[in-house]
Amino acid sequence: MLVPVKKSNGDIVYQQLQDAAEKTGVPREIISDKGSDLNAGISKYCSEHVETCTIYDIKHQSAVLLKKELKDDHDWNEFIRLCGETKKAIQQTELAYLCPPNQKTKSRYMNVDILVNWGRKMLTFYDSANGEDCNKNKRLYEELGWITEFRKELDEWEEILKVAIVIESGVRQEGIYRGCYEKLKAELESKSLGERGKKFSKVFLELVQKEECKAKPGERLLGSSEVIESVFGKLKRVERDQSKDGFTGLLLSVAAMVSTTTTEVVQKAMETVQTKRVYDWHKDNIGESVQAKRQEAFDSSKQAEQKRDQFCVTL
Repeated sequence: MLVPVKKSNGDIVYQQLQDAAEKTGVPREIISDKGSDLNAGISKYCSEHVETCTIYDIKHQSAVLLKKELKDDHDWNEFIRLCGETKKAIQQTELAYLCPPNQKTKSRYMNVDILVNWGRKMLTFYDSANGEDCNKNKRLYEELGWITEFRKELDEWEEILKVAIVIESGVRQEGIYRGCYEKLKAELESKSLGERGKKFSKVFLELVQKEECKAKPGERLLGSSEVIESVFGKLKRVERDQSKDGFTGLLLSVAAMVSTTTTEVVQKAMETVQTKRVYDWHKDNIGESVQAKRQEAFDSSKQAEQKRDQFCVTL
């Protein structure tokens, strides 16, 4: 179902699930990122349908654990601060090619790997830099020499990410099933992990074990919502710059993205759905876009042109 709403809470989500189930039947599983509104609505729905279980998307679960691990880590906070300052300092200089990656303000802990990977590569590059160009190396030392202070920390963060990647990949590719905990545990035990990596592994695996209990013997449940997340990503690419200002009528293209599109399907759609119905749906469910409102607000009012009195001056 595709139902735009002006607000979302547990009751609204619950009703949406009820409405969807009338078309699809009661689901075996609901997977989500456990946003507060979703969690409340899903919990209420599952309490009334014991055959339905709820699974926490593995990528969001990983991000929450990484946030818990790193948010109060002084070294990590110092590292990202220096990354931000360095980017501003060198992005328009000859060292621009060494810039740290952009840091997201939202979903920051879903992109820890990007910063850590840059740090490891930067450290390797810095260590291998020779003294042929003294001026260049002097600037390199001044702007990026701080990276050498994070050797030990980068090793630890890389270990944590290694654990997250193993568990995320396992669940994404094979799902949640009886025995996935033991398989992932054995795979991680074969890795060379330090104390911090082992501790993080233990916490993450315990959560996987909890999810595993929801699967019936011989059953395999989805553990990742990346299918629908990729659809949202494609929608943003279709909307381009408009995606920054909210949804537009292009939201309806989601249905085409997940359909098998053939000449016959397109012809049937054009014969069945009138353009007016599309416009009416857009008007009722979305309304004016941000861009349309902006144009209306800033459009100069066209006033009637006033003619000046013409004077005939005789000298």
